Amino acid sequence: MECPDRIRALLAEFGISTEAIAARRLPLRAEPAALEIAEIGDDGREYRLTPSAAAAWRRMKQAAAAEGIVLSLISAFRSVDRQVEILREKLAEGRTVEEMLSASAPPGYSEHHTGRAIDIDTDGAPPLEIEFEGTPAFAWLTRNAGRFGFVLSFPEGNRYGYQYEPWHWFYTGEARG
Repeated sequence: MECPDRIRALLAEFGISTEAIAARRLPLRAEPAALEIAEIGDDGREYRLTPSAAAAWRRMKQAAAAEGIVLSLISAFRSVDRQVEILREKLAEGRTVEEMLSASAPPGYSEHHTGRAIDIDTDGAPPLEIEFEGTPAFAWLTRNAGRFGFVLSFPEGNRYGYQYEPWHWFYTGEARG
């Protein structure tokens, strides 16, 4: 998929070359045609996913709950515009583009744009932190997420060069295991 002019302009704004994107083999991610509410957080925030990902998420969450495991969403669909805001916030905090890109995808390249990526939280772990890997929720996801079509996107040493994110899972639609 060729990089659209809008995405190319956003990359230029952040000083990210298309060569850097190509070197990391980051796939361009299209926003979905349809989204639905997958979950409403305790704070009233709506988390949206594609219909198939939302249904799989609800089945997975229910199966985990039946085994005493608490799973909740802390991030789901994220538009290109929202990704731009996040990156601008990180730059304003004084982070370099290189630091930013170890943890956040450039606009147009985030799995969250697809409406099929989720960040998961659970009791007893700070959100979006490596400590998530030590929770019963992560152990349960490692054993069971594949049955619901979810895979861990960014394991240690992942091919895209992102930091390890044990909380970030991507719906492939292909149940495994």
